[in-house]
Amino acid sequence: MIILRKSQARGHANHGWLDSYHTFSFAGYYDPAHMGFSSLRVINDDRIAPGAGFGTHGHNDMEIITYVLDGALEHKDSMGNGSVIFPGDVQRMSAGTGITHSEYNASKTEPAHLLQIWILPNQTGVTPSYEQTHFSEADKRGRLRLIASPDGRDGSVKIYQDASVYATVLSAGESVSHALMAGRKAYVHVARGEAQFNGQPLAAGDGARVIDEHSISFTTGSKAEILLFDLD
Repeated sequence: MIILRKSQARGHANHGWLDSYHTFSFAGYYDPAHMGFSSLRVINDDRIAPGAGFGTHGHNDMEIITYVLDGALEHKDSMGNGSVIFPGDVQRMSAGTGITHSEYNASKTEPAHLLQIWILPNQTGVTPSYEQTHFSEADKRGRLRLIASPDGRDGSVKIYQDASVYATVLSAGESVSHALMAGRKAYVHVARGEAQFNGQPLAAGDGARVIDEHSISFTTGSKAEILLFDLD
């Protein structure tokens, strides 16, 4: 079973400095039918104005993944980390017992476009930790590249959850597929471009819940970037 979540059906908040679309309930957007899917709790599609950003704020007991599409995001946190996250970078924070951090558009002239992803952990009260890894476009081209996993295999960032996150960049005419083990679910999010997903057309911002399917396939008629969440 595939349940589509079209881009225009998502929650939307435009604060001027931040234009954000929420796949699942978040902040002022509440929909009891969209509180998350399995351990996947948040996919926020954020565009941040030049020089603007999120001031210091706190999190606990959450796996937080930042995936930058365009521009750059400057990060500072209470663990002493300071970095700039560029397209291709995947940042992971395990908030655990508690962290504070800030995130600002690193440019004073260009907007930043990114996905903020929250995954509920399978362990609470862990020591907070941070990881940042770069995955080149070539590394994601024409295949599903593992970017986050419970064991950090294949150079992916390590998360406290039985979830595997993949990213792919497809050119026109390219196809990829992924087998789902029995009892597993999946969520698909099109970050940009257009694709055929198990025969269903999806465009940028669209998503889909996948339940009781044996496999997933994507085919594109133009360039697309897609995230796939393999969930318990």
